[in-house]
Amino acid sequence: MLTSHELRKKYLEFFSNKGHKIIDSASLIPENDPTTLFTSAGMQPMIPYLLGESHPNGKRIANSQKCFRTQDIDEVGDNRHTTFFEMLGNWSLGDYFKQEQVGWMFDFLINEIHLDPQNLYITCFAGKKELGLARDDESAKFWQEKFKSLGINAEIIDDPKENGLQNGKIFYYGENKNWWSRAGVPNNMPIGEPGGGDSEMFWDFGENLGKHEKSIWKDKPCHPNCDCGRFVEIGNNVFMEYIKTKTGFEKLKNKNIDFGGGLERIASALQNDPDIFEIDLFLKAKKRLELLSGRKYGVNAEETFAFRVILDHLRASMFLIADGAIPSNKDQGYFTRRLLRRAIRFGVKLGIQNKFTAEIVKEYIKEYKNDYLELSNKQEFILSELEKEEDQFRKTLEKGLKEFERMSFDKKIDGTESFSLFSTYGFPYEMTEELAKEKNLKISKKEFDEEMAKHQNLSRTGANQKFKGGLADMGEESKKLHTVTHLLHFALRRVLGDHVEQKGSNITAERLRFDFSHPDKMTDEEKQKVEDLVNAVINQDVPITCGEMTVAQAKSAGAIGLFGDKYGEKVKVYTIGEFSKEICGGPHVVNTSELGHFKIKKEEASSAGVRRIKAVLE
Repeated sequence: MLTSHELRKKYLEFFSNKGHKIIDSASLIPENDPTTLFTSAGMQPMIPYLLGESHPNGKRIANSQKCFRTQDIDEVGDNRHTTFFEMLGNWSLGDYFKQEQVGWMFDFLINEIHLDPQNLYITCFAGKKELGLARDDESAKFWQEKFKSLGINAEIIDDPKENGLQNGKIFYYGENKNWWSRAGVPNNMPIGEPGGGDSEMFWDFGENLGKHEKSIWKDKPCHPNCDCGRFVEIGNNVFMEYIKTKTGFEKLKNKNIDFGGGLERIASALQNDPDIFEIDLFLKAKKRLELLSGRKYGVNAEETFAFRVILDHLRASMFLIADGAIPSNKDQGYFTRRLLRRAIRFGVKLGIQNKFTAEIVKEYIKEYKNDYLELSNKQEFILSELEKEEDQFRKTLEKGLKEFERMSFDKKIDGTESFSLFSTYGFPYEMTEELAKEKNLKISKKEFDEEMAKHQNLSRTGANQKFKGGLADMGEESKKLHTVTHLLHFALRRVLGDHVEQKGSNITAERLRFDFSHPDKMTDEEKQKVEDLVNAVINQDVPITCGEMTVAQAKSAGAIGLFGDKYGEKVKVYTIGEFSKEICGGPHVVNTSELGHFKIKKEEASSAGVRRIKAVLE
């Protein structure tokens, strides 16, 4: 049987042989995307190119992208959810379309990695007549032909939600299931937004799943998109062929393909086991956890739940820390801390008395060492952060749990109490909420937020809006602020020295945030010099040009690279006169005269050795 690493390799080789350029995974922390804290899908770093920017590596791209989804944290513990996963992806940027994609995906799954076609089921977009969106009969036909080539009669079914499988293999669903756009369903899409129907692939783990006598699903019709546990989505082809206009929907001139498939889920399908934690990627870490806890995975339901939480959360934390999200009380670091502390609590529930997080993560680093070199290169740093966080939390965990038990006598945890558990004992609110649910206690997020606001803590007040996720703003104001970060970088190096390097940025339509390496607080004089330099270039009406070249050519030309070694074969280099030359993906304005007046609003510490500037264009 293929290992997960062999599966990843086979996928990339398959699409390389189809003329795709293989690019590295982007960081879990997105660049210039203020609407989301993490890269949560393989297509997220591709948004500029799906919206029309030319990709420096051509029209056919493929990779395996690291992804992290905050919304799945509370789901972890069952047999299929993980917060971190790898998404195998391939894209056609105005090149091939439905027939090629359907054919290649069928050939990869059936002929290349040898999944049983009898267990493969397909869904297609049912259309929406009132919006002029046609049913995707074309894709359904292509799938049907592929099944027929193997002698399988693949019936196409219209109403699976009402009547179940009906001996079908291909099923139509509406826009809530088989439509993709950044804004969700068609009615929510703004003018100018692209989107399209999609065609998803499901693996059938067997008709007995979800049908035991206690199942809430046992008397309901079963179909690929039901929730009984029998079917799991392993991949999704998005056919981006429409654009929203003032009068409705029109076909795009250049149609795109965006495929995403879960590496771990396909690996589960290969061994026909619905428990994702039984695949090889978790094997070494699971054995180490069994040794440390003296418990056995899969024997006791409550302990198995704890195993899954620990295995998922520590793997995710390892990748997050490697990409710069060290544990803290805000932004990305908050989630790393939340994962680690939840894992530690469940470790205690398994009876582990000593520190264990670094021991588990060492096994993961070994597992991924040949595919993600940053893990072994940063091993000492990752393990150090884990040990510091576990040391800090273990000092208060036992006392905090005792305090929670005392509070629980009132059958309710009020805002003052949940805030005290956070501020005094380091319990993330979600941990207190989970503890309360285990004891059927009432708890209020609103009360907690009110207490946080009162104490003016660095907090997550309003985090439901901030952390809900989303995709990049490609508007004109954001484009201007993105462009001016190049001039800010140039000016900082001129004023402070060549040791200045960009460490991150965050841009909205209203302001930019720019992190850079520098050991000291900037003086008012230094800030004024930076402002003056930037505005001087703006006032010179300097054109901004873009060229595509190899990384070696870019470095030879003096371009500054912002993304470490994560480049493809070719890169885009944006040049602003004699002032700035940087490797960047876009978008940018075409002349500095469009930018307006640059003003620094705030300069502050971001982390050790890193400063942060917040600025606007007036």
